[in-house]
Amino acid sequence: MTLNNDSTVALKRMLYAMADDSLIIAHRNSEWTGLGPMLEEDIAFSSIAQDKMGHALALYTLLHQLGEPEPDISAFTRNEQQFTCCQFVEYPIGGYDFSLMRHFLFDSADLLRYELLEQSAYEPLAKLAVKVRGEIKYHVFHADTWIIQLGSQGNEESRARMQSALNECYPLALGIFEYSSNEQLLIESGIFKGEKELESRWHDRISGIFDKAGLTIPDSDSVQPVYGGRKGFHSEYLQPLLDEMTEVFGIDPSAEW
Repeated sequence: MTLNNDSTVALKRMLYAMADDSLIIAHRNSEWTGLGPMLEEDIAFSSIAQDKMGHALALYTLLHQLGEPEPDISAFTRNEQQFTCCQFVEYPIGGYDFSLMRHFLFDSADLLRYELLEQSAYEPLAKLAVKVRGEIKYHVFHADTWIIQLGSQGNEESRARMQSALNECYPLALGIFEYSSNEQLLIESGIFKGEKELESRWHDRISGIFDKAGLTIPDSDSVQPVYGGRKGFHSEYLQPLLDEMTEVFGIDPSAEW
């Protein structure tokens, strides 16, 4: 497809949001290395973090091909206000219940997003989506398994903790689908079907898993979605994370590794 100026701006905005989400949640997931409740989960979260970092690199590379800075510059030199990740990915790992629920809710949305993007009119993104979705389906299988096991197959404490984590995470997760003012351009150009379509599919998917797990999604009428991240308004947790993540790069940005 041929991109005009407006559709290019809209595409870049979407790619930055996706890349920033992947980069930040990769960093958060990596914090479980050496801390997992069992060795298999330690390895699982480390592996998922590595995949997410790879997805971020691929997306920043697409942006570079569209005239944006090189991936390392995009990842390591922007400040908090320049990031457009949703606030959900910024939160500290907390207990394993919080991280597992975030993993399930975020990766379910990610899987469906890339499924939609396989049909994107922007061919480089459509090709990337095929590859990435093939990796994320294993992340989702891992999350599904544990949500069901700790919900319907666990004990009273495990079910209560997962329900509490769902109650905490759900408003944050809705921020994944924060509407962009130029999103209609993506829909009209066939690049992406839009956040409302994605959110609808996501809700159907997670409802099926939660039914199996015996968990209840909070009433939408009583939930206030946590928006702002897509517009550069973030939680108090993002800048400290960026400071830590960019510390080595900041010592000598010109160094070659």
